[in-house]
Amino acid sequence: SPVSNPKNVLKLILSNIWLFVLYHYLPLHEKNKIGCVSQGKFYLCKMQISSKLIERAVDEISSLPGIGKKTALRLVLHLIRKDETSVNQFANSIIKVKKDIKNCSKCNNLSDDIVCSICNDHNRLDTIICVVEDIRDVMAIESTGQFRGKYHVLGGVISPMDGVGPSDLFISTLADRIKNDDAKEILLALNTTMEGETTSFYIFKKLRDLDIKITTIARGVAIGDELEYTDEITLGRSIINRTPYKNSLAK
Repeated sequence: SPVSNPKNVLKLILSNIWLFVLYHYLPLHEKNKIGCVSQGKFYLCKMQISSKLIERAVDEISSLPGIGKKTALRLVLHLIRKDETSVNQFANSIIKVKKDIKNCSKCNNLSDDIVCSICNDHNRLDTIICVVEDIRDVMAIESTGQFRGKYHVLGGVISPMDGVGPSDLFISTLADRIKNDDAKEILLALNTTMEGETTSFYIFKKLRDLDIKITTIARGVAIGDELEYTDEITLGRSIINRTPYKNSLAK
């Protein structure tokens, strides 16, 4: 039979490998358009939907990051089963967010008002400004309860590969804030990626001639991690930036 022929078997294996590799490197939304993988094999499995209305809703929801066609279909069917009032509230909340959300005029954080609640909080320190990439970083730092200063949201990081330069970010307004708010310290809290480090260095060079202290968040071995599984760069930084033991004790 053709399958028993070694050459045919080899062709079949190579074609499956090529399809699997092609599928592996496609974006998630493209995977759902052309096929799926089951038990290591690639199958063409375009989703067939009887309703054009459902299909359109699935297409729109699956355009969101991290949501594929099957997940989108489950969400659409869930919304169909809910009462009309609940669905209207859900839809209106999304529309209202898109329509009414603003950037804070001081820190560029996403806000309901012209000035966000953090900048309006008089109990927070004006003397220290924490520089972050976006609102997700603000939320992460706020969840620790350890920072009582103000924020400055850049709206991204410098990334030449993505066509994002310093002029595309809220960097120039940072120097103005330092003068107007009488800030004494800038805390750089950007990701430790190449883009994050590049952005931190650019800000450092731009502000180093000003009379202000520039710091960065501590980086090292995470609590609960084992040294043998820690990468060399992180472990090396932990050793170089070692601190007195009493400083490591919980307060």
